[in-house]
Amino acid sequence: MKKLPIGIQSFVNMRTEADYYYVDKTRYVVELTEKGKYFFLSRPRRFGKSLFLDTLRQAFFGRKELFSGLYIENHWNWDQRYPVISISFGSGVILDSSELNLVIKEILRENALPEGISFKNETIRGKVHELIHGLYRRYNQKVVILIDEYDKPILDNIDKPQTAIEIREGLKNFYSVIKDSDEFLKFVFITGVSKFSKVSLFSGLNNLQDLTLDPMAATLCGYTHEELLNTFSDRLEGVDLEALRQWYDGYNFLGDRVYNPFDILLFLDSKEFRNYWFETGSPSFLIKLITQNRYPMPNLERVQAFESLLSSFDIDRIHLETLLFQTGYLTIDKKSAIGTKIKYRLKYPNLEVKSSLADSILDYLTQAPSAKVDYQSRLYDILLSGELNGLKEVFQSFFASIPYDWYRKNDFSRYEAYYASIFYCYFTALGLDVAAEQMTNKGRIDMAVRLGKRVFLLEFKVVEIDGASNKAIEQIRKMRYWERYIGNAEEIYFIGVEFSSTDRNIVGFEWERVDTSIFSRH
Repeated sequence: MKKLPIGIQSFVNMRTEADYYYVDKTRYVVELTEKGKYFFLSRPRRFGKSLFLDTLRQAFFGRKELFSGLYIENHWNWDQRYPVISISFGSGVILDSSELNLVIKEILRENALPEGISFKNETIRGKVHELIHGLYRRYNQKVVILIDEYDKPILDNIDKPQTAIEIREGLKNFYSVIKDSDEFLKFVFITGVSKFSKVSLFSGLNNLQDLTLDPMAATLCGYTHEELLNTFSDRLEGVDLEALRQWYDGYNFLGDRVYNPFDILLFLDSKEFRNYWFETGSPSFLIKLITQNRYPMPNLERVQAFESLLSSFDIDRIHLETLLFQTGYLTIDKKSAIGTKIKYRLKYPNLEVKSSLADSILDYLTQAPSAKVDYQSRLYDILLSGELNGLKEVFQSFFASIPYDWYRKNDFSRYEAYYASIFYCYFTALGLDVAAEQMTNKGRIDMAVRLGKRVFLLEFKVVEIDGASNKAIEQIRKMRYWERYIGNAEEIYFIGVEFSSTDRNIVGFEWERVDTSIFSRH
């Protein structure tokens, strides 16, 4: 059995150190070099960008022995070799613009020393020119530039706008040299997580071709289901493929859906369904942005955005939808045209992302992570039993456990969306099938939760806004929301929950069960 290339970002190591599994992406190396010269690709973290860049690097070096048996072997001119400048901002955290300048100078020196190039200029701009021209003269060939994680220095400081802007300007000065060296360049490929506006960062590279939502590059990073089956067939014996798809598949870049390769490799190693990708990086800034904007968590089930909103963002105008998409917490569900504009409907890519993001936001909203575990266990047991009498106490415990100091510092709790978000996160973090504000022919269901063959319909009210009690469950009855699920569920439960923003807790609670057409009041 071959070895799983967990954490391997070097194509050389992949092909020489051991007999690793390798999903052949070399067709894209050929197609890109035939298609153009300047390319940009945005993909979420740990999606295989670094490995692809090193694949490009070794191909331009002409190392044919590394590509034996791959697509590119018979589709590449191995007699032609090019000098390559490799730049990566992936390691460490850059704290300010001064440190950025030092890091860039170190990267340039690391590229220059093996080639016997010494710098005379003190400025970064001058050093880049010297490196490009020096390589061009030495090899009498145009130069290839590969830049990995171009945006990491900015994203590491995105919660400190002034520092992030200073770093952005430093990078802008650095990247602008590329345009000025056009006649000496063979190929340029830049990768990152986010896509900053060309005006702010790539103003000089007007001819930079964006592959982020180009169908030809939809599966350049990540594994398609077919690639998974073909490459890892001996590791998939006994694996529930449908569960695997629910957990890790679902990323859509306007082509075949892809799995996050980091998830797949770790799952195949342990055969345990866990939140591998999510656990590698805490989206603390993202969570803070969601709560500061009082963004109702259930709304993430139905995000819609125009193409311009998804295409780029900047430090001083960060749109939550853009950030969620570019960082991999939402993906494309459907593309449609509205007049001359392109509109996208977004969704969670898979169960891992949906449940993990909800769990992290729940920690932030409740400020009681230890108590949360107990409440989740009790909640799940009650839903599993079908006897919901203990549900009110669990719900009240959710809110009673939130420290008063949190309410004092945050006004999000004054809004109905806060209470709905707490419920949504609790159910979603358990991995349950949660749908928010589903439309029926009579109205909109606040929340529907499915557990096996049971469906729980929830309606929320805030008494300071909606007045008299018992309105929540009465609305479910009156609007006959349950009819949507007849034939698709063996048991249907109505749950009406009424909040008081003054008491910061539940003040009204009712439930009843519907078994086919028979009502049973409790």
